[in-house]
Amino acid sequence: MRTIVVGGVAGGMSAATRLRRLEPEMEIVVLERSGHVSFANCGLPYYIGGVIEKRSALLLQTPSSLAARFGLDVRVRHEVVAIDRAARTVTVRDLDGGTEDSLTYDWLVLSPGARPVRPPIPGIERALSLRDIEDTDALAAAAQGATRAVVIGGGFIGVEMGENLVHAGVEVSLIEATAQCMAPLDPEMVEPVHARMRSAGVDLRLQGLVVSIDEEGVTLDGGERVAADLVVAAIGVQPDTQLARMAGLAVGERGGIVVDEHCRTSDSAIFGVGDAVEKRDAGDGSSVLVPLANTANLQGRRVADVIAGRAVEVRPVQGTAIVGVFGLQVASTGWNEKRLRSAGRAYRAIHTHPADHAGYYPGASTMALKLLVDAETDAILGAQGVGQAGVDKRIDVIATAMRGGLGASDLADLELAYAPQFGSAKDPVNMLGYVAENLATGLTENIQWHELQDALDAGATLIDVRTAKEHAAGAIPGAVLIPVDELRDRAGEIVSDDVVVHCAVGVRGHVAAMMLARPGRRLRNLDGGYMTWKAGETTQ
Repeated sequence: MRTIVVGGVAGGMSAATRLRRLEPEMEIVVLERSGHVSFANCGLPYYIGGVIEKRSALLLQTPSSLAARFGLDVRVRHEVVAIDRAARTVTVRDLDGGTEDSLTYDWLVLSPGARPVRPPIPGIERALSLRDIEDTDALAAAAQGATRAVVIGGGFIGVEMGENLVHAGVEVSLIEATAQCMAPLDPEMVEPVHARMRSAGVDLRLQGLVVSIDEEGVTLDGGERVAADLVVAAIGVQPDTQLARMAGLAVGERGGIVVDEHCRTSDSAIFGVGDAVEKRDAGDGSSVLVPLANTANLQGRRVADVIAGRAVEVRPVQGTAIVGVFGLQVASTGWNEKRLRSAGRAYRAIHTHPADHAGYYPGASTMALKLLVDAETDAILGAQGVGQAGVDKRIDVIATAMRGGLGASDLADLELAYAPQFGSAKDPVNMLGYVAENLATGLTENIQWHELQDALDAGATLIDVRTAKEHAAGAIPGAVLIPVDELRDRAGEIVSDDVVVHCAVGVRGHVAAMMLARPGRRLRNLDGGYMTWKAGETTQ
């Protein structure tokens, strides 16, 4: 039996090595069109920035090491140019020798990955992209002689490229066509990211559209010129489906290869894994494109299991991801609020601003967390986090809770590791659970930053329960200051039956809401307090 794997990175190599462990006698051929296999895609920007100093650190395996350890026939610079499904053969072109050969297969695994999006902008050929080691070498060489760079695109790769070019001593302008970078985040959550990028020296230009590229820089749709001797196209990626389309395999509406729960394509002898295939969304079962290494590696493993006759299925995806941005950890999992609104789903949003560890222990820093909860079932729909430390841990816990089917209120009951330098006795994840529990049981009601103005226009009274000093440093227009420690004595000053209270982050607001509650009065706490409102208003 022979299995041919097309693509020797992430999903493809995971499939090949797992299959060897399960099937010691099977012939396994891996065909990779680039000059390297098993390289660390996610580390490529950091080599360009000098954070990863040695290029060799990116090369996890070589054809010879894979042959020695696993008995794999790995051929780099070999591109599969055609598939004959009836004959079960692939046509392989040796890119160095220029010759073509035909190989038969019993099983075929397609893992061609995703290609950088390169729109038909005049001069786009001058822009460099980042996909493989060859691209990395070209970008590293260009960065060494560059003084100014333009990065087109504010997604994860664009932001990482911008940061690492700054590390390399290059002045960077990052141009994003929409109103924000990093689309998985909601506007109020991404504002700290924008601020950090600008404070690090990045010339961040939102809602800017590049219409042409030339030797001296780029031109925006308004006619403005941005000078650059290096242009990087990081606009996004799209599934590399050319080979699958030529073979007549089904391709979905999202543009990826269609696979079932076992990663089989429309041909039962051909599997598809990784960035080239459409996945099943954990939220609603719809087809989505999620180009993440974790999922690609898992799919490769599962395909090997299926070929070996093991009973497995590929899990749906939540899109859990994290990126570092000039010392910030920026992470998300599941759906964001924008997508929930667009889908018309009933949800609750919870914002908190806890410290990453106990405040009395040196070095504590504040993070922003957002939890999105199904308003009817208490199911966790998604989460986002931004902060200098501890965000990775909290998003991973929430992603695990989602996978395990825990509700938002169940987060209150999680028993999490605690010591002052690592967390708090009431961990930030527990605190999200406490808020979710209060909302689910009707003990309290919150209001979102983007809902506040409508409430005030409808006649609600806004009470600021922070200190006078905090109020003087920045206040929401129309807010009446009554510090929480004075509230018991001054509660009679509040006569309205529609009251919104707020503090800095929501904790004192909750205390105030409980104090002021009375029959017939609607009492809402501004979710996430002044800090979330301010971040949201800044994005408007």
